[in-house]
Amino acid sequence: MRLLDSARIGLSALFPHGVLRNQIDHLRPGKIMPHGIPRKTLAVSIALSAALVTSSPAHAAIAYSPLPKLPALSASTLTERYDLNRTAMAKAANEAEFGGDPALAHALRNLAVPTRDFLSFDPTGDGRGIEVVGDLVHAKRIAVVVPGAGNTLSNFDSAKGPGVGAEALYHQAMVDGAGPDSLAVIGWLGYDPPSMDSMHIATLGHADSGAKALRAFLAQIHAINKAPVSLLCHSYGSVLCGQAAPHVKVTDIAVFGSPGMGVGSVSDLDTTARVWAGRGTSDGIADVPHVQVDLLGFSVGFGDDPVDPAFGARLFDAGNGGHSDYLRTGDTALRNLALIALGRGDEVTTPQSAS
Repeated sequence: MRLLDSARIGLSALFPHGVLRNQIDHLRPGKIMPHGIPRKTLAVSIALSAALVTSSPAHAAIAYSPLPKLPALSASTLTERYDLNRTAMAKAANEAEFGGDPALAHALRNLAVPTRDFLSFDPTGDGRGIEVVGDLVHAKRIAVVVPGAGNTLSNFDSAKGPGVGAEALYHQAMVDGAGPDSLAVIGWLGYDPPSMDSMHIATLGHADSGAKALRAFLAQIHAINKAPVSLLCHSYGSVLCGQAAPHVKVTDIAVFGSPGMGVGSVSDLDTTARVWAGRGTSDGIADVPHVQVDLLGFSVGFGDDPVDPAFGARLFDAGNGGHSDYLRTGDTALRNLALIALGRGDEVTTPQSAS
């Protein structure tokens, strides 16, 4: 369900009759609503309606075996970690099948193939997994793909998932003339993204906890390879990256399909990183009000629009795709994100309207 549709349902439940109900049914996002109702009201309604009319799906009760004890992350233990996680994934796939979750079982079997390398994984809940594409030890640069809301271990390889995205980004870098050791890409499902039907999709809670996890993870990576790191952050993942920005040492932060970074401008991020922003022309995230308001003691919304020139980010051409198309092979957004990851910012193309 799209956020605006959820907002309409929630507001309609609160105001079931009369003229206002008719106006609710014709809401257009990003505008002043009829009779001067500010768009902040819509932002508040998104959170309220999500809480009123939706709930997170229950997980199948699956009895997983204890995960293996992994060696401390270092260059010398990477192969051992990869092997242990691969074996554990294959075992968890059988347990998921027996426990009544064939979709997760299928996903885990695809993730456990010998050609894929995972630094860590956990099948419980929505699942977590961190995949490496390329040579993490010898890469001259490292890119971390941070996914957004609705991502789980079951859809790790979906169009918006970090698995497909990391693979596509790495191969795009090779197409752009980078050598095999030029870049390693990490698909980082190292946090619990909010589900698409949860009120948490409009709040900072999951982003705050995810930012702490990302900070700890990058410190571990730095112990393996001190190469420059870029963060490539999609959708709600850009909120997480905004919260992490003051606390991590990275060269670039690129956000795409972003609802906001939890701040009003690049200067508010308190980072030395180059901050990039792009949005596909068919991405419906443009319809979500870029505001941040206090509601009953917690914050709703994520601040100003990162692709607004006033925000201060470097704009990159993200093509004509929709919300899940940014890391699609052959897309303009993918090529520009690969160039950012490679440190070749002078080759990044800008939107025609920003030229």
